Amino acid sequence: MTEGNFVDYVKLHVNSGNGGKGSTHLHREKYITKGGPDGGDGGRGGHVIIRANSNLWTLYNFKFKRHFSAGHGENGSKNRSSGAQGEDIYIDVPVGTVFKNTNTGKILFEITVKQQEVILLEGGLGGLGNWHFKSSTRQTPRYAQPGQKGKELDVILELKVLADVGLVGFPNAGKSTLLAAVTGAKPKIADYEFTTLKPNLGIVPYRDFLSFVIADIPGIIEGAGKGKGLGHYFLRHIERNSILLFMISCDSKNVKKDFKILLSELKEYNPELLDKNFAIALTKCDLLDDELLEEYKIEMKNHFDKTPHFLISSISNKGLNDLKDGLWALLNEV
Repeated sequence: MTEGNFVDYVKLHVNSGNGGKGSTHLHREKYITKGGPDGGDGGRGGHVIIRANSNLWTLYNFKFKRHFSAGHGENGSKNRSSGAQGEDIYIDVPVGTVFKNTNTGKILFEITVKQQEVILLEGGLGGLGNWHFKSSTRQTPRYAQPGQKGKELDVILELKVLADVGLVGFPNAGKSTLLAAVTGAKPKIADYEFTTLKPNLGIVPYRDFLSFVIADIPGIIEGAGKGKGLGHYFLRHIERNSILLFMISCDSKNVKKDFKILLSELKEYNPELLDKNFAIALTKCDLLDDELLEEYKIEMKNHFDKTPHFLISSISNKGLNDLKDGLWALLNEV
């Protein structure tokens, strides 16, 4: 996954189909002088249906097409023949897509299961033909129902990345470097903050041909829970990860304080995020000499004794195997 073709926010305009008109036809046949009404019903307008597609991982397809319209129902005809239904339109989206009403901001539904289908807009009903309105006192009704108009709606699509492990940390904490080290992904890596602006996914190969998916979430800063620094835009991607890996650089002035800040930002955004299992990784340990490394090991054990914690270096691959083992164990607890 690259930043260039990863799209996680789009606006669409959708229309369902109009229902067909009922027919006012009167029966005509040789030797039958007054055949009576035989107008058929109009066909239903096409639905707009949202369908989950497990092969998609981005909303990139909607970058160039943002208007979708279903087919209109056909009009009824003679011999009580109903009109054909309008063609339904299917819109394929990745699992993890949230649909919101553009005008109200209200969440309409979420796509969370493979092959899930949800009708976003129903097509208009077809009108009834004139034969429905005949009676003993009105034997030749010359009117029928018009079809119902289709509906239109402006919607916002937001994609929340689905992954087994989400990498959480401040900017420039080494998240993208770790992703590149343990997977075949090639995220943008540079020595400045907010290098990563969109999530990157990678598959981590594990023992016995097993694997799990890891997501590099853009860095968050203090105040992100209130929206600072595009906080809400980034934090929503953490919601769909099974477990979290908090990453703190070894050049931090206070590891415990930084960890508490990250926890408080997640709590500010969504308290339920703290219910997830998590681990802590101290990164860039290749910058430490043996004496400092031992000091950090003691400090990490004192602060996070009951929490899985690791000292790693993505450059020298130090501690990465232990990290994989720890993450796999946490995943199997979920």
